[in-house]
Amino acid sequence: MTAIDPSRTVAVVGTGTMGQGIAQVALAAGHPVRLHDAVPGRAEEAALAVAARLDRLVEKGRMAPADRDAARARLHPASSIAELADAALVVEAVLERLDVKQELFAELEKVVADDCLLATNTSSLSVTAVAGPLRVPGRFLGLHFFNPAPLLPLVEVVSGHATDEQAARTARGTVAAWGKTPVGCADLPGFIVNRLARPFYAEAFAVHEEHRIEPALIDLVLRECGGFRMGPFELTDLIGQDVNEAVTRSVWQSFFHSPKFQPSLAQQRLVESGRLGRKTGHGWYSYAEGAERPVPGDAEPQDAPAYVVAEGDLGPAGALLELISDAGIAVRPEDEDQGTRLVLPSGGQLVLADGQAACEFRDVVYFDLALDYRTAGRVALSCAPDVRPDTLAQATGLFQALGKKVTVLGDVPGMIVARTVAMLGDLAADALVRGVATAQDIDTAMRLGVNYPRGPLEWNEALGRGWAWELLANLDETVPTGRYARTLGLHQWSHATPEPTDEDAP
Repeated sequence: MTAIDPSRTVAVVGTGTMGQGIAQVALAAGHPVRLHDAVPGRAEEAALAVAARLDRLVEKGRMAPADRDAARARLHPASSIAELADAALVVEAVLERLDVKQELFAELEKVVADDCLLATNTSSLSVTAVAGPLRVPGRFLGLHFFNPAPLLPLVEVVSGHATDEQAARTARGTVAAWGKTPVGCADLPGFIVNRLARPFYAEAFAVHEEHRIEPALIDLVLRECGGFRMGPFELTDLIGQDVNEAVTRSVWQSFFHSPKFQPSLAQQRLVESGRLGRKTGHGWYSYAEGAERPVPGDAEPQDAPAYVVAEGDLGPAGALLELISDAGIAVRPEDEDQGTRLVLPSGGQLVLADGQAACEFRDVVYFDLALDYRTAGRVALSCAPDVRPDTLAQATGLFQALGKKVTVLGDVPGMIVARTVAMLGDLAADALVRGVATAQDIDTAMRLGVNYPRGPLEWNEALGRGWAWELLANLDETVPTGRYARTLGLHQWSHATPEPTDEDAP
């Protein structure tokens, strides 16, 4: 890929945290950088702030003093847009308002050369709409950095409807030369990350609202069972409830109020109350001095069953059979494949979450999906109020014998990790079939942009074709709001013929 030569000037317009971060990244790559802000004096203040960041890197041993001095010499505040005339790339990081951005780029187009790339760092507006009034819209695109830009590796390179492919290639090459990981994507609402991340928050909020399960417990299950670095409640407190809710609302409105992206009433109430998270001292959790994070209790210790009967191979939970056997619990395989479940000595059944409600069956305990049952420190169980006590005790004791902490929920169809992963996979397959991005870029974006333990399409493959399809079909029947209606993309992926392997050869 072609990259802009490091000797060429990069201009950054907008000198807030993101603008300063982008300027620092370009400086570190060797470019002369010009900072401009519409507010008089802001560019000078931002240049001093960036220089101070470079000083801290030197103090931490992450940058040589000579490199710091050279970078500072290449950094120049610009009091007017006219001073950006020689830029090869201008990146905008100003207010998220369409009219403000359009006016800015109209002014820039009067000053810079026709081969200068123009880029917006917007996370919510249409790149196509921002470029609409431009005389040369083909050189315009989105460069969506993630905050803090100097640290986070991902950059979404967004092609608007008029963006030339050569401009996109040059942008991707430049981002890669800056030491970042570019992912190409089409100009559709939310791009990749902000679109596909919605279920991670939405399903947790729905479980909280519909089943009165505390945020700390949901966060705990997603971390210790699902393998996510942070739970959605603690993460939105870090991001800011107002920021996260605004992104959700923007994507929801952009998709014409699709129920798949419906905002959370509970989160809206937090925003209305001013409890925006860490920055205000209170969100889902309190951050007041001395405040302690709620610690949900684990299930009481129970005796492990002497044996289990395995009906079927347990599908994505197949690793449990070996773990159970290694724990000294006899596994008796059933000759007839009657499903994917374990039968306990009580006669009750232990079933991987499938989107159905436990109350629909007699004496069933559901267990949640885990990223890896071998390493998971916790397993969540779900059951109806009338489940037999000995069935729940044996299910609990079984997982405790495997070295897992156990969390017992009420009757939560699809549970927590399973429904979240299924929805992530559904939206990812939808994005793939719509041409938002390639499968590789989708998975890369979600691993690097939001630190998911697996890309959603990679997760789909690991769980097997049809798993998310069946779980969402059951959820859609249990909760018929349209939220869990399966996308065409998931249908095509789930029912596609797998690629042939050597074993398939005649």
